[in-house]
Amino acid sequence: MAEEGAVVTVSQVCRWAGYSRRSWYYKTSRAKPKINLELATRVKRLIDTLPYAGYRTVAWLLGENKNTIQRLFQLKGWQVRKRRVGMRPRVEAKRSFAEKPNERWATDLARVWCGEQHRWCALAIVMDCHTREALGWRLSSAGNAATAEAALEEALIYRYGALGRAPDEITLRSDNGLVFTSRKFTKTVYQYGLKQEFIRPHTPQQNGMVERLIRTVKEQCLWLHNFQNLDEARQALRAWFLYYNDHRPHQSLGMKTPNMVYQLAA
Repeated sequence: MAEEGAVVTVSQVCRWAGYSRRSWYYKTSRAKPKINLELATRVKRLIDTLPYAGYRTVAWLLGENKNTIQRLFQLKGWQVRKRRVGMRPRVEAKRSFAEKPNERWATDLARVWCGEQHRWCALAIVMDCHTREALGWRLSSAGNAATAEAALEEALIYRYGALGRAPDEITLRSDNGLVFTSRKFTKTVYQYGLKQEFIRPHTPQQNGMVERLIRTVKEQCLWLHNFQNLDEARQALRAWFLYYNDHRPHQSLGMKTPNMVYQLAA
C-alpha cells in the first residue's frame, strides 16, 4: 500500500496485526554486565602464571566463590578449552583405586622431548592411587628397566625415608610393557616386598590414575617449555612435582593437595 502512495500509520498496522503500539515501540534495554575490575585483575594475574587452571582451581587459590569466578571467566572469554571426548567402548574392570595410602601404587612411562642433544627421553612415574601423590620419578635418556627401578626406589625413599622392604602390603599396578614385565624389574619389585598386578592388554583406562597424572604433567609442565637438554627438563619437572604434591589443589580430593590428604589419612 505504501508503494502505491497510500499513507499507512503505525496505529493502523498494529490494529490490523493485532499488536499494541507499546509492543511495536518496545526496545530491550539489557544492562551491560558489571565486572569487578579488581577481581578481574587478580584472576588475570593468576591465570597468566597458571594458564591451565580452570575456574574451580582459581576460585580455591583466591578464596573466592566459584560461581563468581566462573561468571567472570564467561564474560572475559577465559575458559580453558577441553578436548572432545568421543564415546568409546570400555571394558569392565576394577579401577586403579585404593581406600587408604600405600594400598595400591601405579607406575607408567612417558616420552619427553629434551632438545636436539638428547632428543626423546623416558619419564617413569610412581604414584599413590589413594592420595594421588607423585611418590617417585626418573627422567632418563634410556627408557629401560633401570629407569623404572630408579623411580620405584625414589618412591620408597620418599614414603618411608629409607630404601628397603616396604612395611605395608603394596600392590604395584602397571601395563604389560617390556619394561614392567622384564625379569630385572619384577625381581626388584619382589625384593622390596611389593606385589605386581597388570592391566588387561590394550586397556590403559585400567591404569587411569597414572595415565591422568601423565597428561597433567604434559599440559601443565612439559608443553609449556621448550627444553634444550636433559638437565633443563629435570629441573622443570623437579619444581613441578614439588608444586603438585604440596600446593596444587586436586578436584577429586575435595580441593586438597595430595600431601594434605596423606597427612589427614596418617
